[in-house]
Amino acid sequence: MLINCVAYQEGKKLCSIPAEDISEYLMMSDCFVWVALKDSNRDELALMQHEFNLHELAVEDAQVGHQRPKIEEYGDSLFAVMHTIEMIDGEINIGEVDVFVGENYVLSTRNRTRADFLGVRARCEREPHHLKQGPAFVFYALMDAVVDRYFPVVVALETELEIIEDQIFTKGSQRANIERLYELKRKVTTLKHAVGPLMEAVGKLDGGRVPPIVANTKDYFRDVHDHLYRINTSIDSIRDTISTAIQVNLSMVSIDESEVNKRLAAWAAIFAVATAFVGIWGMNFEHMPELKWKYGYPVSLGVIAVICCYLYYRFKKAGWL
Repeated sequence: MLINCVAYQEGKKLCSIPAEDISEYLMMSDCFVWVALKDSNRDELALMQHEFNLHELAVEDAQVGHQRPKIEEYGDSLFAVMHTIEMIDGEINIGEVDVFVGENYVLSTRNRTRADFLGVRARCEREPHHLKQGPAFVFYALMDAVVDRYFPVVVALETELEIIEDQIFTKGSQRANIERLYELKRKVTTLKHAVGPLMEAVGKLDGGRVPPIVANTKDYFRDVHDHLYRINTSIDSIRDTISTAIQVNLSMVSIDESEVNKRLAAWAAIFAVATAFVGIWGMNFEHMPELKWKYGYPVSLGVIAVICCYLYYRFKKAGWL
């Protein structure tokens, strides 16, 4: 679906134009066209490919979707894939934004995401002195918006981790904690897959051989790279904390199991004494003086009770019971 198709000249908006007239505005001096698509189909991409002369491999990647975050150079144009990460009802939703950038055009198409870039367009139009830099600045603004939306997700993941940490030492919650920690680890890994490759790709836009189309805006991309680096560091910190929390939780499980084993061992020792005495007096030898003693039965029960109570006292004092 076509969201916007607008022509700009010298940093100012000229007008909204039909997609079929794009090629006419591309021939105008100091003019570029910014097109935004949502959940685009093959026909729309085919039209854009014809109007902007897009590389067929880049168009194919946009059509297929589910690409790894990357930035590729095709002649005098760039093709970028970015993942949008949204927290919806505690679950992570992964979307994709594909951006085509040329000397006089920017084409963005977003899929499987609720997020829009109307705020990015409004911001650029409020800053014509920046918009004069052309498609490269629009490309930066789109990327900056995607990256800035990672920060709330990081905060949400950190908050969830803190809640789980507070419950680690709560008795009976170990199984639930393990499940929640592994679910959180899955979310963090999803975010890592969006941030890591993009950080590597953006690093090529502000250092080394910078593509000519963004040469004048590499300082802006350095700022984006710095944001991605901070997010990536936070992600690594969360992952390390999750691993530590899992180990602590497993240790708590082992401690609980040890406590149970100690109780079982203590009770087994107490009953072993009774079993031993009963076994001895249960033997049917003819010459056993206790068998015909008038007080033998109550005395034997008393001996068993006294010894068992003494063992119970010792185990209780030792913390086994």
